[in-house]
Amino acid sequence: MTRLREALRGLPDAVFVDLLESDDAYRLVFDLPGVRADALTLDVQPCRLHVDARRAKDVPDAFRYEREERALFVEFDVPLPPNATADGAAATLGDGVLDVTIPKAGGDAATIPVEE
Repeated sequence: MTRLREALRGLPDAVFVDLLESDDAYRLVFDLPGVRADALTLDVQPCRLHVDARRAKDVPDAFRYEREERALFVEFDVPLPPNATADGAAATLGDGVLDVTIPKAGGDAATIPVEE
């Protein structure tokens, strides 16, 4: 978990993420204001989550951009531990918050019998 936490520090400054961990999954919560689900792609591959999003920006007719801080396109990779699996991964997006849950492979605890 420490290596994952350190790797998240390397994300672009515009990406804010909370990292949570349970016994059987990782949960990543991203702030992505202006992003809609139909303009968002999440791809889980071995040891990484790829996020590709496009923000919706509506500018009223009477206004124009003088300064634009939020990029229209947001694309980044999040490193994942080797035990993260795409099987059963789920995501929700609401009010600019992306919540991604990625299960751990073999996340169920098991007792291994020892025979004599």
